[in-house]
Amino acid sequence: MRALTYHGSNDVRVDNRPDPVIQETDDIILKVTATAICGSDLHLYRGKIPQTEDGDIFGHEFMGIVEEVGSGVTAVQKGDRVVVPFVIACGGCFFCSLDLYAACETTNTGRGSIINKKQIPPGAALFGFSHLYGGIPGGQAEYVRVPKANIGPIKIPEGLDDEKVLFLSDILPTGYQAALNAGIKSGSSVVIHGAGPVGLMAAASARLLGASQIFMVDHHQYRLDFASQTYGVIPINFDEVDDPAAAIIEQTAGFRGVDAAIDAVGFEAKGSKVETVLTNLKIEGSSGAALRQCIAAVRRGGIISVPGVYAGFIHGFLFGDIFEKGLSVRTGQTHVQSHLPILLENILEGKLHPNVIISHRLPLDQAAEGYRIFDKKEDDCRKVILRP
Repeated sequence: MRALTYHGSNDVRVDNRPDPVIQETDDIILKVTATAICGSDLHLYRGKIPQTEDGDIFGHEFMGIVEEVGSGVTAVQKGDRVVVPFVIACGGCFFCSLDLYAACETTNTGRGSIINKKQIPPGAALFGFSHLYGGIPGGQAEYVRVPKANIGPIKIPEGLDDEKVLFLSDILPTGYQAALNAGIKSGSSVVIHGAGPVGLMAAASARLLGASQIFMVDHHQYRLDFASQTYGVIPINFDEVDDPAAAIIEQTAGFRGVDAAIDAVGFEAKGSKVETVLTNLKIEGSSGAALRQCIAAVRRGGIISVPGVYAGFIHGFLFGDIFEKGLSVRTGQTHVQSHLPILLENILEGKLHPNVIISHRLPLDQAAEGYRIFDKKEDDCRKVILRP
């Protein structure tokens, strides 16, 4: 089969790879009909995620037709059209029983920690996202093996184009969980840092949940313009506004600040020169620039929601301000399986249109060019989908 593979920092190629095969009784083999390049794929592409190895197949946003099923699969059958969550969960462990699927104890054999000589289970395995998360081959390919197929893949009704439902695999539930974690309700005010795909889905979800005032901070004007036109956000370009938090506070009731902030940027946020040096020297794991702005913009008693990926130590993390303002911070990978039914229902009812963010459509063989365009923000690129 043809598959997008990693060959070092900024070097991905579409190669010939062996077709996947059934390995466990609850596996399925999926013929991929649509897949996408995610913002977190760029972390891998840039060589920022440890234990990403030459030949790894990327891609955790994908859907397709069930080609083959293991003997223990009961939830789907050959010929079904499904979207697959990027989180691989067993459905039966302690955390899955709490609907905390991203914390699944059994699917990730790639990492974990040792305390008093005892293994502490890692979080769930993820498709196509380094051996820290299980080293499971991803879906930017013609075919993909899907483990734990009784827990996750959701069948898509006839008549819905792939583009309308593809983002159920990751960015739509990620944006939705970010809005839920932010406590968004009717009349809420919120700032979203990052106008990339997850930030846009967070804005769509915030509108769905009733937010009345949404600020969005980024420095790519074309992305801010799209968010303003599509979701009615108040755009703030941090290349033009020295202190976005101050500008936001000035526009909120009583100069109190927003009810919540969503950090959809993560550890590669554009920080100070000091932070850039520290991260390049591996002294610091993540830039805290976006988080500091979130802390500053949120009112007392408010919430910071972090769907952006972070790792390791953060320089200048203002925990004293969090305490003094009485803020809540909610973070973590997305429990995708929990959100799929309601999100699919909202798509069917015409309340969500995640496909509007797509800007580029390419065949799988041009995936490397898709990565380059998305990484460089060329041609007003918002979201790239690939068709095998």
